[in-house]
Amino acid sequence: MEELARESISLLARSASHSDPPRLGSFGAVFIMLKSALGAGLLNFPWAFQKAGGVHTAISVELVSLVFLVSGLVILGYASSVSRQKTYQDVVREVCGPAIGQLCEVCFCFNLFMICVAFLVVVQDQLEKLCISMYEAVTGSGEGEIPYHWYTDQRFALFIMCLVIILPLSIPKEIGIQKYTSVLGTLAATYLCVAVIVKYYMMETHSAILTPEHTQGSVLVKVWPSLNIKLHKNIQPAIKCRYSVGSWASMFSVVPTICFGFQCHEACIAIYSSMENQKITHWIVISVISMLFCLLIYTLTGVYGFMTFGREVASDILMSYPGKDVVMIISRLLFGISIITIYPIILLLGRSVILNLVVRIQRRRWGIVTSAFESRCRALLTFIWITITLLIAMFVPDMGEVISVIGGISAFFIFIFPGLCLIFIMQNEPVSNPRIRVVLTIWGIITVVVGAFIFGQSTTIAIMELLDKF
Repeated sequence: MEELARESISLLARSASHSDPPRLGSFGAVFIMLKSALGAGLLNFPWAFQKAGGVHTAISVELVSLVFLVSGLVILGYASSVSRQKTYQDVVREVCGPAIGQLCEVCFCFNLFMICVAFLVVVQDQLEKLCISMYEAVTGSGEGEIPYHWYTDQRFALFIMCLVIILPLSIPKEIGIQKYTSVLGTLAATYLCVAVIVKYYMMETHSAILTPEHTQGSVLVKVWPSLNIKLHKNIQPAIKCRYSVGSWASMFSVVPTICFGFQCHEACIAIYSSMENQKITHWIVISVISMLFCLLIYTLTGVYGFMTFGREVASDILMSYPGKDVVMIISRLLFGISIITIYPIILLLGRSVILNLVVRIQRRRWGIVTSAFESRCRALLTFIWITITLLIAMFVPDMGEVISVIGGISAFFIFIFPGLCLIFIMQNEPVSNPRIRVVLTIWGIITVVVGAFIFGQSTTIAIMELLDKF
């Protein structure tokens, strides 16, 4: 994400001037923040709304989370201005010390690794639907299962894609393809949001409408009038949606998806350090506007996707639509191409952390590091990274389970590390008003505690769901 942010900053700067240093205006900063946040996490939001117990509950959790999301961005911008560092890991190391800095590097690398797993799961899902579409087009048959052969398995197709496309793109030391494709993630997310809304109004019936036998013992709420949504006259009187009185754990189950979807905190420091106006008040405005745009897109997709399919919605919303749906085929292609081109960038960032560690060990042991040694290590790390992520994606095909883990790790970057940075800054930097120091220190502690709770809850649920399968 930092690499995407830096490349976007560089491109915007070059388009404005060939001589000035990269300096971002307000529009450029908001655009890059959105590009860093919007992506494959959008596919999971309708399922998260269903799992949370309904629209009202999920939106309430989103709004509360938004306070912490904006707070984390503001704290990181402030920490960057205090430490004068330009990357997430460097800021944490400078402000919180080397021990927490090393923990940040470990979490950073593991988070990128799990994001790569999620990307491959998404690609595998889309390959399955695209293969069905191609089979129907060739045979002229109606929608159904493809006769199973080893070469028709989407896992085999995913393996070929990793071998032929992703591996060659990932081995080079520098990856320049992002200059032309990094905007695809934002385009795919925006297109999907519009497509889900349009598809909802085009459908004659909706899975969220329950028959009388399904409503016993349920809390029935008329959702659509409260959302001011204009409905077809023939179905408006019958529309009711079931909201079960869920547990707290069910309500908080949407938080990992929110963390994964809104996660742009690793990139925000690169964006902040490249802005023309680095006043904290200006950065607060940029952060709020960016998160509100993300909230709008994620919420619309979650609400309409959930209302379209109800409790039957898949963890990947695109899997709920028919394979021959042309509008959704375009969305699958956009997401697939976007992920295939961004995967090597995420791999490069994670590989650089591991490769730097290997190089440091080699230099301490032998005193010199040759370019041939570095090239061999880079190729080996790339092969191992792709192989392990591919195996996990093949045998843990549920996107919801992967995002539960990613959401837990994301809590470190959105809550825990920003909270620790605020606590350390309040202890070491002069503050004119002692009350402000106390209030901000307490807020930092609250942020760390909330992040620890989210990490523990998400990780526990992910482990329990994994154990249930065995």
